[in-house]
Amino acid sequence: MSCNSCSTDTNGVPKGCKSNGNCGTGSCDKLTVFDWLSNMTLPNGQSSFNISEVRFKNGRKHFFKNTKNLAIAIGDVVAVESSPGHDIGTVSLTGELVKIQMRKKDVSFDSEEVKQIYRKASQRDIEVWQTARDKEQEVQRKSRLIVSRLGLKMKLSDIEFQGDGNKATFYYTADDRVDFRLLIKELATTFKIRVEMKQVGLRQEAARLGGIGSCGRELCCSTWLTDFRSVSTSAARYQQLSLNPQKLAGQCGKLKCCLNYELDSYLDALKNFPKTDTWLQTEKGTAVFQKMDIFKGLLWYAYKDNPMQWVDLEAEQVNEIIKINKEGKKVASLEMYASKINVPAEPEAAFTNVVGQDSLTRFDKNKGNKSNKRRKNRNNKRKSPRKNA
Repeated sequence: MSCNSCSTDTNGVPKGCKSNGNCGTGSCDKLTVFDWLSNMTLPNGQSSFNISEVRFKNGRKHFFKNTKNLAIAIGDVVAVESSPGHDIGTVSLTGELVKIQMRKKDVSFDSEEVKQIYRKASQRDIEVWQTARDKEQEVQRKSRLIVSRLGLKMKLSDIEFQGDGNKATFYYTADDRVDFRLLIKELATTFKIRVEMKQVGLRQEAARLGGIGSCGRELCCSTWLTDFRSVSTSAARYQQLSLNPQKLAGQCGKLKCCLNYELDSYLDALKNFPKTDTWLQTEKGTAVFQKMDIFKGLLWYAYKDNPMQWVDLEAEQVNEIIKINKEGKKVASLEMYASKINVPAEPEAAFTNVVGQDSLTRFDKNKGNKSNKRRKNRNNKRKSPRKNA
């Protein structure tokens, strides 16, 4: 998730576009929004919007008021109000686009959820923040051991420390309700911090942790997808996909969200297609549906008596045959409608040896022939008469 001009250091971390280690477009982070109004000036007499969007760990974002009129730009590290203490985050969006994001997330401008920005983070704030972030992996490991010792049926997926290091939020997934009162006491006593437990769904867990999908790209839920719509197996059926759970499921274990991306196009194309369970009655025999190509508008049928010979028909032709059958009549045959008859190739013709791949020793040198030639040459020299000097 980096732009082409973004270089990296020896550790593989993006250096960014001279923006304190962050990409100038913000595309190196999760769930970024491009500020396409940054080059536009406000009308005369209109002040800029005083609410900014601040990003925290793993794409968590909140809105904060700039009541002190600080000069804040995208990429600045700020200290914001939290409960209790303060938190450290990075400004991800400012200006008029924040209004659109607040409307999208249904957050009112005067909501109590919109807290204030205290100040720009000092070097001391950043050092405390980085120290707390460095402890997260070890705390998560020890916390999982405590959960296993208590026998709780839950999975700790992520831990996020507050910027001042006094509080940590533990994200977990569980199938049923979990009584973690004893767990909170154990965690607070072990790590000397305030503990907050948050249960997230499987899709939210995958969005927070991120990863690479089967398509080779980063997960949609961790880069741009924010609303998780329900996905059913009927979406796969409409797109003629095989109902293989291993291929249809994403990293969260649920059906892939991308099954809904092209579903509307398939539904529009299938409006003129006949039902696949309808048999075609002909004088030659009964024809049964085999497969279809939705966007080419073709359907393949085969006779019950000869299932190996497929006949391709257009959707309009199939509807015409069905209409004739409803009138109690039969068509002569499917071949009179078909544009091409597909006959499967014979096994011998389909697996012909073109380049001699059945010969495993075709590149080996025949050593026996060379030795025989050498013996013949020696015998010929011995038999040949010597010339007189």
